[in-house]
Amino acid sequence: MVHDLTGQSFENEVLKAKKPVIVDFWAAWCGPCKMLAPIFEELEGEMKAKLTFAKIDIDAHPDIASDMGIASIPCLIIFSHGKEVGRVIGLMPKAALKKQIEAHL
Repeated sequence: MVHDLTGQSFENEVLKAKKPVIVDFWAAWCGPCKMLAPIFEELEGEMKAKLTFAKIDIDAHPDIASDMGIASIPCLIIFSHGKEVGRVIGLMPKAALKKQIEAHL
């Protein structure tokens, strides 16, 4: 299951995580974000052994979005040992997205 992050949980569940984490930065008004959501959930089912899947609403947590330099959404950031190791911006087909994610693991 994709974890919904908050300001408090972001540090513990992402920056201090032992396993790599991919975070979907999204907003309710973003059409491409809504189209990405089911793809992201499908990938979580296939890849949860390799990394944790999480999402955070940039409107509810603008401070985190600002700290992460989010300029456009959807934006997926892959973290390993608390550091950004990859970033995927925009909507893409599931196979292409999976390939992008695996390239950063």
